[in-house]
Amino acid sequence: MSLLTDLPDNVVAMLRRTLVTEFATVSAAGVPIDTPVSYFNPDDLATIDVATGLSYPAKAERARRNPKVGLLIAGAKNEPIVSIAGRAAVRDANLQDNALRYIAETGFSRPHNPPWELARNAVWYWTRMIIEVAPAKVMWWDDRAAMDSAPHCILAPAGTDYPASDPPPPGTISKPSNWPDQSWRALAEETVGMGGTAHLSLCDDEGYPLPIPVRDIRLTDEGLAMRIPAGVPWQRKGKASLTFYGRQTFVGAVSSEGEDTLLAIERALPIHPFVADDSVMWEPQEEVREAFMSRLSHEVERRGQPIPTLPNMEPEPTAGAKIRIARYGERGLF
Repeated sequence: MSLLTDLPDNVVAMLRRTLVTEFATVSAAGVPIDTPVSYFNPDDLATIDVATGLSYPAKAERARRNPKVGLLIAGAKNEPIVSIAGRAAVRDANLQDNALRYIAETGFSRPHNPPWELARNAVWYWTRMIIEVAPAKVMWWDDRAAMDSAPHCILAPAGTDYPASDPPPPGTISKPSNWPDQSWRALAEETVGMGGTAHLSLCDDEGYPLPIPVRDIRLTDEGLAMRIPAGVPWQRKGKASLTFYGRQTFVGAVSSEGEDTLLAIERALPIHPFVADDSVMWEPQEEVREAFMSRLSHEVERRGQPIPTLPNMEPEPTAGAKIRIARYGERGLF
């Protein structure tokens, strides 16, 4: 029985029809890093599953090293918002199956995507490591306005046996691509001026990295000041990251000053080309394509597997994908 099926019906329904989660892992330096990603799940809700490209495997490798991860899933303004502290299991033993499942689960057929005849060539995007997240603790608020109060909470039973990741492949992980660094201050000035949603991630007392939405962000001499909901599940101190839609991400240390939460920024992370311009994932410039293919070739060789073969016809979306696509299509997001 899944912990998630013990949630109220409206919360379960929101989890089944929402497309994107904030997904946080912990770096080797102990910094929680959050990235918004598409998610999908088996019918029994035993896990919430996400994926990352084998040509940019950092999220999965962090989760394999430290399986404590965090998810934040939010519906519309009047719908629940759910924070999940979970244990990750990385699946990369069958890259062919992963690619086909990812295409079917995320439901490729959306108006803003290119024709499948073009998209199927993007093996650097479709070759995936899947990360299954089994919930250890689930917290939820009835809606965003309720986040100034303590969340509802349910815990997995003591002694729960969590699935383990596939064994790590032999050899050395491929070197990260050399995307341009930026001055954190210049990027922060530009980003704060644009407005938009941001999420702050810290680790709770048990070491789970948990993203939370923040508001009223202001630039300071040392970084960024912001207001956070009073019902956050962690203390306002420690290593942290703040991300705007996964595009601009700032890492540093958090402290509190009255009602303000302060992030003293150490640096900004490079912006991934797919995030900066999603058309890049289908038709990247040659140097970007070569960077992805170099990493992909290295990683499949480590695993003793070929690069997946993608079908001429798009795989049929799963039942869950059809629910998510229909819901977001109605809201005009696709």
